[in-house]
Amino acid sequence: MAQASKTNKPRKNSAYQNLMSIHWWMFNCYIIIFVVGSFMSRLPREAFGRNLLYDFHKSLGVLAMALLTLRILTLLQVWWKKYTKRLPKYSFKWMQKVALHTSLYIFMWAVPITGFFFSNSFKSNNVRFFGITLPDLFPQNSDLVDLGRNIHFWLAYTFLAFIILHAIDQFKVVKGFWRRISKRKIKHS
Repeated sequence: MAQASKTNKPRKNSAYQNLMSIHWWMFNCYIIIFVVGSFMSRLPREAFGRNLLYDFHKSLGVLAMALLTLRILTLLQVWWKKYTKRLPKYSFKWMQKVALHTSLYIFMWAVPITGFFFSNSFKSNNVRFFGITLPDLFPQNSDLVDLGRNIHFWLAYTFLAFIILHAIDQFKVVKGFWRRISKRKIKHS
């Protein structure tokens, strides 16, 4: 009987719940980053508001990096709690899941870093976090702008492909997410 109450216990304050909350915040950041990035990169240089879109895109990239740091710390806490009790069952499916998630974490880090590289190569003091200029991570170098642009572009779209693979792998979670969103829309209508 005590066992049943343990499994039904809500995880409102657990590290796992925090991890999932950060996951969905980052999901929202990356969706906006992809949409804004795709739109702004097609605008002519003289288009009104183009620089504001770039600054917004970069600010969300910095926010995503901060959330990634928090997410990794929370993930380590979850792993500690989970795997100090029992080790995982090493199977092919478990290894696939680890490989996919590791790739996602690498992309979550690499895409914003290449954005910094692209921005800093183009111009010094070119990354702002909602109006606050951040220190350069890379020196200004006009010879590397095209390289930075290409790396950032291709990594971003490869990351998007991995996000789609992750969504397919987690189809039940995605289906539940859309159901919750649909219920919210119906309630607000």
